[in-house]
Amino acid sequence: MKVGILGLGEAGALYAAGFVEHGWEVVGFDPGEVPTPAGVTRAVTTQEAVQGCDLVLGLTGAKAALAVAREAAPHLRSTTVYADLNAAAPELKRKIAEVVGEASAAVFADVSVIGSVPKYRHRTALVVSGRGASLIADYFGALGAPVEDLGAEAGAASARKLLRSLFMKGLGAIIVEAVEAGRAAGDELWIREQIAKELVDGEGALDRLYDGTYKHADRRAREVSAAAELVAELGLDTGLARAIGELHALAGRSEGLRDTSRLTPELLSAYAGLATANIGDATDRLGLLDSGISALWAGARAVGRALTVWTRAGDNQVLHQAVKMAEPGDIMVVNGEGDTSRALIGELIAERARARGVVGMVLDGAARDVEVLAEMGFPVWARAVTPAGPYKFGPGRVGVPVAVGGVVCHPGDLVVGDGDGVAVVPADRAAAVLVAAREVEADEARRRADIRAAAAAVPGGAS
Repeated sequence: MKVGILGLGEAGALYAAGFVEHGWEVVGFDPGEVPTPAGVTRAVTTQEAVQGCDLVLGLTGAKAALAVAREAAPHLRSTTVYADLNAAAPELKRKIAEVVGEASAAVFADVSVIGSVPKYRHRTALVVSGRGASLIADYFGALGAPVEDLGAEAGAASARKLLRSLFMKGLGAIIVEAVEAGRAAGDELWIREQIAKELVDGEGALDRLYDGTYKHADRRAREVSAAAELVAELGLDTGLARAIGELHALAGRSEGLRDTSRLTPELLSAYAGLATANIGDATDRLGLLDSGISALWAGARAVGRALTVWTRAGDNQVLHQAVKMAEPGDIMVVNGEGDTSRALIGELIAERARARGVVGMVLDGAARDVEVLAEMGFPVWARAVTPAGPYKFGPGRVGVPVAVGGVVCHPGDLVVGDGDGVAVVPADRAAAVLVAAREVEADEARRRADIRAAAAAVPGGAS
């Protein structure tokens, strides 16, 4: 079985990897600089990718789907199934079917993916239609994917997909609106709990819908726009459908703005090894936590984005919620109101945080299990150590500005900790401070070298 995949983005790469695991020969093409999945032969043209294939998958996105089909169609075998998996309007699928039929003897299949490809990969449920629908049902059924065959009409599967999209993308839009409003009101955790209670998969479903709305905003905005066209064709009011699409488009623009202000992995990496003392010198000694907050074990060091938490003294209920919201590269910065009578964290919550990708914690409060934290290599800075455990009644806040060690830290700020202490740098100044701190570092290196050189020049000075 030979498969050609046009488009090696997230979905294309996942399908390619699954086919390779199943023993199929896979050729992929993508004009972008995207990775080639292991076991996949990378073609340099569309023609090369589709020649000799039993199955060709179009996963380029709806905007390019018709043009790509025109490129591929003249090179398809009579036994090939050309399957377009892009979320698009039924009319576009019918045009692609015409292009394939006019330029070749291959058969076309309108394929709609119903489910999460990152979760189920090549076994994700499908709805199919078109002349090649039955063959798609055979091919993907052999892989374990549930397939619903709607018959020979191209566009029928896409119409079914768009109907589902109205609900799923609408749900995602409502969740984003509610969570953002909750954050603005200081009640994000509460509204998240309310939403999660109503979803079958609880917090997991909430996070997928919320994060996915931002991550795939542009593509989903186009998909909902196509759904609105379908609603119009059905003679129904399109007001709500278009509002959902507008929210996704707005989320796409917001994500673009957030990306420019967020700390990139490259910027975080550039701070690795840079001393907090040098950062402090580069910021006129501002943004340094007071000396009462120190590393709990020698050699502790971390660089990350601030996930801010504000909790009542001696209570860590909200920290457990914060861990569930954490993303890789976060460092938890906790205003524990300076209380040292109860430990806010220990080895168990640290282990959960590390599993979420948290790189460390800074506590204006106390911690415990210091030896285990050192064995784990999990960096923690705290005001004190105590064996006394915390209360778990709340209240607390996540994602709000917090005062820690005499410094105000905002969500997303750069946080660097080492043996000297902790430095906080506003996210929008992180790039400029990096340059200045490197200059401080270089100047100190030159001055040390001058001192050594002068000492070596004195008779008996370099013994």
